[in-house]
Amino acid sequence: MVLAGMLMAQAPEADAPATLPGGRVLDTAAARALWAARAAVFIDVLPAPPRPAGLPAGTLWQGRPRRDIPGSVWLPDTGYPTLTPAMAEYFAASLARLSGGAQDAALVFYCRAHCRHSWQAAQRAIALGYTGVAWYPGGTDAWEAAGLPLSQATPVRRPGE
Repeated sequence: MVLAGMLMAQAPEADAPATLPGGRVLDTAAARALWAARAAVFIDVLPAPPRPAGLPAGTLWQGRPRRDIPGSVWLPDTGYPTLTPAMAEYFAASLARLSGGAQDAALVFYCRAHCRHSWQAAQRAIALGYTGVAWYPGGTDAWEAAGLPLSQATPVRRPGE
């Protein structure tokens, strides 16, 4: 399912909106409180370049390193304005797994500071019926600036990987 109609089609680096209709916006203190209490699933949606097509078999390839909020799940490429059917299913199935099927599960979406990807992924989750959605617009930039820990991230495998 592609939910393009309600998502803004601007570049991810463009300033994201200040509000999240149907969800809530978190500052670093609120995000930290949820994280410290383990009261939410933190979902990093920063894009990750896929393995280049056509690499010879056996070629080692490692994507660009990513450090995110410890305990987060990295669902790369799920914050684009539109998703292919396979990516939309990947996103929906990942949320169902992460939430344990609970539509009211607390889900916190983020990437970098003012990254539209995380706002769009949060909107997509709301459109899927999730009611405990929060958006942390400061992302890893604000988290790190506050002196909070980051850890090495590994993306959840995307369809076709």
